[in-house]
Amino acid sequence: MAKSIHAKFATHVSMHAGLFIGPVSDDSVWTKILKKLISEEECELGMHLTKTPISAEDFAKKFGGSEEKVSAMLWNMADHGAIFPHFINDKPYYRLAPFVPGIYEYMYDKRTLDQEMAQLFVDMPDELSSLFKFLPMNDGGMLRTVPVMQEIKGQQKVLAHEEIVKFIETAELITVTDCLCRASMKMIGKGCEHPIEDTCIQLGPHAEYYIKTGRGRQISKEEAIEVLNKVEEAGLVHTVFATEGYDTSSYICNCCGCSCSGFRLMRQFGGGAISQSNFRAAIDAEKCVACGACVDVCPQNAIKLGNGLCGSVEKQIDRYDTYYDTPWGKDKHNNNYRARTMVTNSGTAPCKTKCPAHISVQGYIEKAAQGKYQEALELIKKDNPFPAVCGRICPHPCEDECTRGTIDESLAIDAIKLFIADQECNADVRFIPEILHQYDPKEKAGKKIAVIGAGPAGMSCAYYLAVEGYQVTVFEKQKALGGMLTLGIPSFRLDKNVINAEIDILKEIGVEFRTGIEIGKDVTIQTLRDQGYNAFYLAIGAQQGATLGLDGEDLEDVINGVDFLRSINLNDTIKLEGPTVVIGGGNVAIDVARCALRAGSDRVNLYCLESAAEMPALAEEQEEAREEGIVLNNGWGPKRIISENGKVTGVEFRKCLSVSEKGRFAPKYDDNDTIIVKASKVLLAIGQVIDWGDLKQGENLATDPRGRIQVQDVSYQTAVDDVFAGGDVVTGPKFAIDAIATGKQGAESIHRYLQGRDLRMCREREFRALDKNNLDAAGYDQIPRQKIGHVDPTAAKQTFADLRAGLTEDQVKKEAQRCMKCGLSIIDENLCVGCGVCTRRCNFDALHLKRVSENMPAETFGEFYSRAAKFATARAGRILVKSVKKTLSPKS
Repeated sequence: MAKSIHAKFATHVSMHAGLFIGPVSDDSVWTKILKKLISEEECELGMHLTKTPISAEDFAKKFGGSEEKVSAMLWNMADHGAIFPHFINDKPYYRLAPFVPGIYEYMYDKRTLDQEMAQLFVDMPDELSSLFKFLPMNDGGMLRTVPVMQEIKGQQKVLAHEEIVKFIETAELITVTDCLCRASMKMIGKGCEHPIEDTCIQLGPHAEYYIKTGRGRQISKEEAIEVLNKVEEAGLVHTVFATEGYDTSSYICNCCGCSCSGFRLMRQFGGGAISQSNFRAAIDAEKCVACGACVDVCPQNAIKLGNGLCGSVEKQIDRYDTYYDTPWGKDKHNNNYRARTMVTNSGTAPCKTKCPAHISVQGYIEKAAQGKYQEALELIKKDNPFPAVCGRICPHPCEDECTRGTIDESLAIDAIKLFIADQECNADVRFIPEILHQYDPKEKAGKKIAVIGAGPAGMSCAYYLAVEGYQVTVFEKQKALGGMLTLGIPSFRLDKNVINAEIDILKEIGVEFRTGIEIGKDVTIQTLRDQGYNAFYLAIGAQQGATLGLDGEDLEDVINGVDFLRSINLNDTIKLEGPTVVIGGGNVAIDVARCALRAGSDRVNLYCLESAAEMPALAEEQEEAREEGIVLNNGWGPKRIISENGKVTGVEFRKCLSVSEKGRFAPKYDDNDTIIVKASKVLLAIGQVIDWGDLKQGENLATDPRGRIQVQDVSYQTAVDDVFAGGDVVTGPKFAIDAIATGKQGAESIHRYLQGRDLRMCREREFRALDKNNLDAAGYDQIPRQKIGHVDPTAAKQTFADLRAGLTEDQVKKEAQRCMKCGLSIIDENLCVGCGVCTRRCNFDALHLKRVSENMPAETFGEFYSRAAKFATARAGRILVKSVKKTLSPKS
């Protein structure tokens, strides 16, 4: 079958204008693009063009045809990006454009980019993947990375082509346009977080072409520097064309590692870096706190979290094949290239790993050690907008898993966080986040979001969306804000002033709260849509107490623990008399028991199914309850509630032999072993359930048998596209920090949804703790753990006020010194491109660029092909030698 003229023209361009990829077929993406843009007759015309510019007048004389028709056809081809017009005295001279960069970019602009064209553009790198293995590895390709401005200024010796500003200073004409790569990905629903508008810069004749064809707008050198600052702040990498000489480039492309074609080739099809600068990132282990900011931003995922206690840094770098000495086919491609590996195989600090929100514990402890408390607070609030709340009620899994605990006692992480976070209660020094965008509500980006539920999940979602710049309204059924933080936790554990102080910050950044409104009853989700709300986050919590179905459970003196706590928190004048029995073994049950004591009960007994070792309540809360005189009775399950004349007189319990079987709740009892306990009040604290009311009416929102709403993994999106959910309605009853973590993820998903981005990209992150059985912990200090003042239990049980004292400033600094700094970022120099983006994100001065080379190759296409051919020949030899060695080596 004869090849089409479009395929022939594509082959002609590839052969004569740079980056020869072999004969181009009719199935080629390139051919399909050309067929959409130019005619067969124009392709015939283009077959006469070379890299030497020619005017339409001279073309007509040399190859025939009327000058008027030839001029119109050549300009149409140039206007659609199939050829390049070089202007001399405003007169176009036409030549072939190189394939990459050139015609590949020129064929797309704001006029031609639709969903079909975007998909073709995204598919194009697949055709180049077979050539990738022949590009010289770790020696520069056709693209060259140029370090960020801020970092390169600190170098003692800098060459002209190592400073991105030099390309701007020497340009006679500059334009800026949108990023084609990211625009294409967004068009097909796979957009990333990085900015698109006004991010790609064209220089010299190419800038003139962009002006003449309406692809870009002219900017000044000062405006170009502003663009560079903007893209550096966004975490983008400067790249220039490497085959035009050291100090010359047709463009400055500002790339990301998740959407841009050049970096995508490295991450998806290759095993190393080819677009490198003369530098590599280097980490100062003494300053690094493994906060993960560098890992989040590295376009190559060359940085991962490791540790400084389980072997050398070199041994922690993950080993993998590369095309340097390995046959390379599609089986070696990484089609999950957008995913980000957070941790090396050796693991990292357990505190960050075990925290549900993965807060940078080591980082804020280091800031506290330096006395930089507001910076520490800012670091915490990147992942948790309620640090003062969590400092008082968090179950601190970070502390339980602290590496320091292998030496003596774990670090007092929660106490340090509490000291830092108490700044939130002081309006003069609290941290108010900067709003990242100022969306115009009249424009497409200015979306309205409704958050349903003002508990920790809902308010966290609202916080991060407000920081992003959206209009957020929180609808709350109760008159009070805070959800179970306010209504389910007694003040002696969490003072209401603390909650209100952190809620005030949400109000200050623009979050609107509407209380006393029950969605489904007072207004529906559809009504809110009609009012202009574009997305919804459901976080109503598990706000209703569970029941047992016992005889006598409906008596007036039997009160659900959740209702009891809500009444206490709304009005602490509730009075109890006589003995009280609390049924339940979790933290809520402990809170209920301690509140019963403060409400006047003269004796409080708590009974639970679990043994002392199995009891789910935190050990310190159990101890506080015992100190106040509450008796904890383990291994008993309620059989019936006993009453006389409608009044509770006691509870019959039976011995519980086991609570679970094969990982599921399946208690077994000995009915012959029973006791009767006197009681005038029975408080049930056996868990919470979700009360949806009429919220779901008219919406296709599915729930499981336990009432939890069904959502997509990672994104928390429900079956209704514009509805997301989090907190207890997704996970079932958990701790506030778990709800906060889902709230942040919900905000991220809603932001991506509203901006047309991929909801899952780079979010399936696995954290892995280091092996504490393989530690090199020699030489660590013997500083004892700092203790907070002990609360007098006799005084405590007389009041609902929080009498606990935190650490002093001196204690905080001493305790911070006990941190073993076991987390450490690890750099794989084989993947690092030396862009320096990580250095801009490091708040601890732990990352800088180091020089590894004096010069990168600067060459023509012909010279590049020659170097690539030498590399390919040497590579074939390396593959053969490796294969022979493998064949001859004895089998294990």
